[in-house]
Amino acid sequence: MATLAPPPARSRTNDQPSPTEERAARVRYRRAIALLVMSLLVPGSAQLIAGNRRVGRIALWTWVGLIAAMVFSVLLGLVWHGFAFWLATTPWVLLIIRLGLIAAAIAWVGLIVDAWRLGQPLTLRLNHRRVVVALNGVLAFSVAGVLLFGSHLVDAQRQLVQDLFGGSQVVGAHDGRFNILLLGGDAGAGRTGLRPDSMTVASIDADSGRTVLIGLPRNMANFPFEKGSVMAEEFPDGFDCDGCYLNAVSTWAEDHSDLFPKSEHPGIDATISGVEGVTGLKMNYWAMVDLQGFKDLVDAVGGVTLNVRQSIPIGLPTDDFYDHIEPGVRQLNGFETLWFARARHDSNDYSRMARQKCVMTAMLQQISPQTAIKNFSAIAQASGSMVSTNVPASEVSKFIPLALKAKDQKISSVSLVPPLINTADPDMSVVHNTVTEAIDKAEGRVEENDGAEADKGGGEAASAEARKKQAAKQSNELSGGSLGSIQDGYVANDTDDVAAVC
Repeated sequence: MATLAPPPARSRTNDQPSPTEERAARVRYRRAIALLVMSLLVPGSAQLIAGNRRVGRIALWTWVGLIAAMVFSVLLGLVWHGFAFWLATTPWVLLIIRLGLIAAAIAWVGLIVDAWRLGQPLTLRLNHRRVVVALNGVLAFSVAGVLLFGSHLVDAQRQLVQDLFGGSQVVGAHDGRFNILLLGGDAGAGRTGLRPDSMTVASIDADSGRTVLIGLPRNMANFPFEKGSVMAEEFPDGFDCDGCYLNAVSTWAEDHSDLFPKSEHPGIDATISGVEGVTGLKMNYWAMVDLQGFKDLVDAVGGVTLNVRQSIPIGLPTDDFYDHIEPGVRQLNGFETLWFARARHDSNDYSRMARQKCVMTAMLQQISPQTAIKNFSAIAQASGSMVSTNVPASEVSKFIPLALKAKDQKISSVSLVPPLINTADPDMSVVHNTVTEAIDKAEGRVEENDGAEADKGGGEAASAEARKKQAAKQSNELSGGSLGSIQDGYVANDTDDVAAVC
């Protein structure tokens, strides 16, 4: 009987790999992974070990230099805040940072891809090769994404600075204070241009940041203009024409722009001359806020918390969106905050002025640096279309520290409205004394308003008497959603601490 021959022995190449081959495959796999991780943590280190050492040295020293520069900048910014603000508000510096981030993204991704090459992926097993390829892609896209997103944020900041701060003339403090005219522009349907419909002077101490908000009623009439201005020449006896109010100065000037041949903003310049004539203060700069775009800024920071004291109407009864903001401490979105600040239905201009000061104070105190950073892109986009100003970019680094100081202090308020001021025929001595007194109190030069004012006679005595009557009448009466009434005055319009009465 024939015997069957045994089957041929299978070669080891067709069977499981030998222990030596297994160990070699694991070593190659770990080496490939290590090179990628090294490139992520210390760019250039993979090239120093396994590739072009010259490239590795350049990348490594560049990386060390950037880390040192970042640490130095952070430490210097903590010690000297002005340096950090200079970095964040100087367009050419921001451009260099942006280009640097883009270059870093390209170079770093190149080093990671080269580290993948140095790992010899074709010598790896198929499953190991897939892992290394996936890891390489994740690391490359992650590094590029982070750096390019940072570049986008830097560019957004640069565009914001360029769009907002286009002024070129630097104006120093007047008597130790910066006086900035804040204009609320009403660009609603049926209106031509951006008409200033809300006017507040923020008088800021140049050292401490202590701020006084001076509210000017839009319906003030028969007021003088700053001496030597174009408007003073046209109206030497004051703005006494028929229907001529403070908020109409801008329209008049725009209609007579030929009288302002050197002005880029005749309406604003004319309004400033009126505000200077009314308050007796010299304005440093102005900022115009589009009230319709204001809601975008509030939404960008996640809303603002306000104490709604009385039901505030949203729109008019004839509007299809007519509604109410109900009383209580509420976090309002941009649309609601806009109507809280500007509603006049079932209310009046003076109550609205008080509510606007509450909104200004709340936003200053509630928008933290952390909130600004978290919502940076949205804030930049909203602000760029919402605000126009003549503050030069070079001065931003001066005002940001003042804003941070003001954030932690009381904000005073005084408004040139009834019962203190007759807006139809204002006593300018009373107006000027009221403004001076409010600033002196904020500076600590006046402790209390007592009967001593009566000895000074004239307008100052009238001012003191009116303020005493106002203080005596103020109670918990609500009218138009603000504490006070049109007869007795609104507390937020005349207080040493706006936040406390809002």
